Amino acid sequence: MPDKKIIEDYPYIRYSKVMLSDQEMRERSHFFFEAMDSRRSVREFSDSPVPREVIENLIKTASAAPSGAHKQPWTFCVVENPEIKKQIRIAAEEEEFESYESRMSSDWIEDLKPLGTDWRKPFLETAPYLIIVFRRIYELDSDQKKKNNYYVQESVGIATGFLLAAIHNAGLVSLTHTPSPMNFLTKTLNRPANEKPYLLIPVGYPAKECWVPDLKRKGLEDICVFY
Repeated sequence: MPDKKIIEDYPYIRYSKVMLSDQEMRERSHFFFEAMDSRRSVREFSDSPVPREVIENLIKTASAAPSGAHKQPWTFCVVENPEIKKQIRIAAEEEEFESYESRMSSDWIEDLKPLGTDWRKPFLETAPYLIIVFRRIYELDSDQKKKNNYYVQESVGIATGFLLAAIHNAGLVSLTHTPSPMNFLTKTLNRPANEKPYLLIPVGYPAKECWVPDLKRKGLEDICVFY
């Protein structure tokens, strides 16, 4: 049988995947759950270098995510330059200080207390890499005409999930950081008008002395309903 064919003028390839037994599926799904259940958001990073090839593989994994009409509406900006990281930290801390002092509600600040976070973000300089995820609202064709992307927020969210799982699988740690507003990232990284900052993710090894909150995840009965 052919491995390729044309359907309505578009090329298709045969999808082939070996089916697993019920027992193999149980084992693999449980193993992956246990692996991901050990993931934690980390705010104490080592400055030990990480091979760039690893970061490249993480980005490629993220870009394997599904997206609306396969537009892949994302750009991953990887920052390792110390001066740029310093600029990002200064700008982020300015926004975070304003948030903690005047923008965030008292309930919000109270909810953050178990996480031990505040406006200070030293990890933005310590972590060897910062991955800034941008969502691409539209593209420009050869005539500079705008062509909208579809389900951008959802698509970039799924790709970010792939990225976080890949980071953890590689033995590294990360943090989903969302200084608000994030427009300074567009300016600092000189990104085009069709890109909007979505998430700032420090990536690296945990610090030698690293502590994370002892938080419990919701049980299956609290998050899932079978019909």
